[in-house]
Amino acid sequence: MSVRLREALREAAAEVPAYPVHDRAVRTARRTRWRAAAAVSAVLALVAAVPLTVRGDGRTAPAGSDGAALPDRLGLPPFGALRATDRPALGPASVVFSGQARRLTGLFDENGTVGIVGADADRYRTWTVGFEAPAGEGVLLSPDGRFLAVPDGSPTTPGVDVIDLAGGTVRRLPSPRPGSVWTGPAGWAPDGSALAVVDTTPANPERNSYVNTLSLVRLDTGRAVRLLETTQVPGFGSPVAFAADGSRLAFQVGTKVLVSSPDGRQLFSFPLPADTALAGKGAWLPDGSLALVAHESAGDRWRLRRVDTDGRELPAPPLAAVSGVTAIRLLGWLPDGTAWVVAYRPEPSAPSRYADGLEMDQRTAYGNVRSIRVLGLTPGAAAPVTLLTAPDQVLAVDVADSVVHAGRVREADPPSGPGGRAWWGAGLVALALGGLAAYRRLRRRRR
Repeated sequence: MSVRLREALREAAAEVPAYPVHDRAVRTARRTRWRAAAAVSAVLALVAAVPLTVRGDGRTAPAGSDGAALPDRLGLPPFGALRATDRPALGPASVVFSGQARRLTGLFDENGTVGIVGADADRYRTWTVGFEAPAGEGVLLSPDGRFLAVPDGSPTTPGVDVIDLAGGTVRRLPSPRPGSVWTGPAGWAPDGSALAVVDTTPANPERNSYVNTLSLVRLDTGRAVRLLETTQVPGFGSPVAFAADGSRLAFQVGTKVLVSSPDGRQLFSFPLPADTALAGKGAWLPDGSLALVAHESAGDRWRLRRVDTDGRELPAPPLAAVSGVTAIRLLGWLPDGTAWVVAYRPEPSAPSRYADGLEMDQRTAYGNVRSIRVLGLTPGAAAPVTLLTAPDQVLAVDVADSVVHAGRVREADPPSGPGGRAWWGAGLVALALGGLAAYRRLRRRRR
C-alpha cells in the first residue's frame, strides 16, 4: 500500500462520525424495561376490568333454573370477596351462612363473618359482624331475601343493622328499650314490614340481673310494640315464628310457647313437653297449627310434632325422622306438605347428643356442631332428601322464605378464584405502577 493511499484512508476514517455504542445500548435497555412495565400495567388493568362474572363473583345460574332457588351446595367466600354493600349490588339472596371455617373468622379467630349467596346465581358476598352471630338465629334473612338483619353489637347504643342487599345501603334500627345493653333480631314479619327484636336490660345498678324484652318494630315508622318482658332464664328462643298472614306470632320463653297478636295481646300459651322446642321460623303450618321439634332418645332421632295453639296434641305430619344429628330447625313448608329443615351434624367431641335436657341453643352452639345440611322431608317418604350441603365448620344457615316456598334447588358452582375486592386491589396496584412509570419517564425527559 502506498503512502498516499494510507493517508487517504486515514482522512476518510477521521471523517466517519463516532457511533455511541454504550449510550445507545443503555437507552435501548431503558426503553425495553419501561415498555415491559407499561405492558404489565396494561395487563393488570385489563384483568381488573374483566367483568366479575368471569372471575367467580357472579357465576350465573345453570341453564334451566327459574328465579330464586336453593344452591345444592355452599362454598366458602373467596379471598377478597365483595361486601354486601359493594357495587354492583347483589340483589336478593337465597342463603346466608356463618361458622368457624376459614374466611368466616378474622385474623385473631374471632367469629362473625357472614357469607351471602345470590338468589339465582352463585354471587358470593360477605358481611362482618365481629362476634358470634349464627345465621338463622342471630342473623336473619328477610322473607324475600332482600334484607339482612344483624345486631350492631354496641353496648352503649345498641340496635339492629338492616342491610339492603339490592340497594347497597344500611339502615340502623335503634333499640326500642331504654337502658338496653344488647339488641338483636328475632324474626321477620311475612311481608318484611316489621322486625321482632330482643333486648337485654340490666335489672339493677349492680348489673347482676337482667330482663329480656321482645318487641315488634315497624320498619316504615320505627314504632315499636312491646310483646313481652321477662326475667326468666333462659330467655327467648330464636327465631320468632310468624303465621303466613302475619296475624299471629309464636315464640318460646324457657319451656313455654306463647302466641300473641302483632299489637301485643297474648292469645295463648302452653308448656312444652320434655325435650321439645318450637320448631323454628317455619313453625306455623298452613292450617294454623304449630310444629314442634322433638328428640327421641331411643334411636337418637328427631321428628316434627304438631300441636294446636293451646298445646293440644294433633296428629303428626307423615314425615320421616332425622337421625344422627344434634338438632333440627324448621325453615318452612312447600305447598305439597314437604318440610325443609336445617340438620346440625354433631362435633365428635361435643356432649353426647343422646343426653336429654340440653337446650336448643346448646345443641346448635358452634362448639357442638361440625357442619350443617338442609333436608327435605316429603310426606310418605321413607328418608329425608339432602337439598344443600356445606363444608365442615359452616355451622349455621338461613334460607329466604321465598326460596323455601318456591321449592326449587339449582346446581351450584361456588366461586374458587379471588373475589371482587382482590381484583379491585390488583387494579389499584396496576394504576399505581403505571402512574409511577409515567412520572419517572417524564422526569428523565426533562433532565
